[in-house]
Amino acid sequence: MKRKRRMLTIVEYTLLILLAMIFLFPMIWMIVSSMKPEADVFNNLTSFKAFLPSLNPANWFKTYQAVVSRFSVGTYLFNSLFYGLTFAFGSILVNSLAGFAFAKINFSGKKVIFGLLLALLIIPMETVLIPQFTIITKLGLVNNRLAVILPGIASAFNIYLFRNFFIAIPEEIIESAKLDGASTLQIFFKIMLPMSKPAIATVGVLSFIGSWNDYIWPLMVLTDKSKFSMQVAITAINTTQPVYINQVMAVLTISTIPLIIVYIVAQKYIVQGLGGSGTGIK
Repeated sequence: MKRKRRMLTIVEYTLLILLAMIFLFPMIWMIVSSMKPEADVFNNLTSFKAFLPSLNPANWFKTYQAVVSRFSVGTYLFNSLFYGLTFAFGSILVNSLAGFAFAKINFSGKKVIFGLLLALLIIPMETVLIPQFTIITKLGLVNNRLAVILPGIASAFNIYLFRNFFIAIPEEIIESAKLDGASTLQIFFKIMLPMSKPAIATVGVLSFIGSWNDYIWPLMVLTDKSKFSMQVAITAINTTQPVYINQVMAVLTISTIPLIIVYIVAQKYIVQGLGGSGTGIK
């Protein structure tokens, strides 16, 4: 019996390692390609040398220096950080308020509205791009930074996530706060939110990543290059002659680093949040 379990464990870890390698190989190649001269990027693609950086350490950061001098990478990074952080903060505030209302406030038509909200989860976001763009045009927000942030702040999934966390908080805590004279907003900000840190972290991180990786919507609403996010700028860099593949890989690597940092810092809360546990009640 122990031998069977050991064999199953070995097979499981072997498959997990192989799966991880499949996902990691493109990223590794991207990083090492950014650390090579242009002429060496496509050399030895059929051997393990393709996954090794230049043997001369002096070449490792020349590509990054070149791409930063050619393009306004710092501006694009700042724009993406601004969009991502603002979008994450707005998502946490708006969706948590809506989740609190669905979880703890009784009002007429709540079940019907919540059912319609859940139905939105099956609608692809691409189907609402044109109506969204029409509304943004009518509001005069085209080529405005608000146009990148506002339309996607409210999310059916994030509202559902917050609602589930708030439902797990006992009613007795809220009733005690009301007896002490706390208002609804005080209960929300001083009790509900602090007890839902995993949900806050999950929504914040997923919103930041979604904003950072968004390409189609910023491309539709922005025309000024100085307002471009990193993802939109990558396309512009990839089509600006002369195109150097090692510089493209360098920009892609730069755009990936913040996402990795954010995930590493918040992965504990993401697991708790998506698992539906960790309301903060002890």
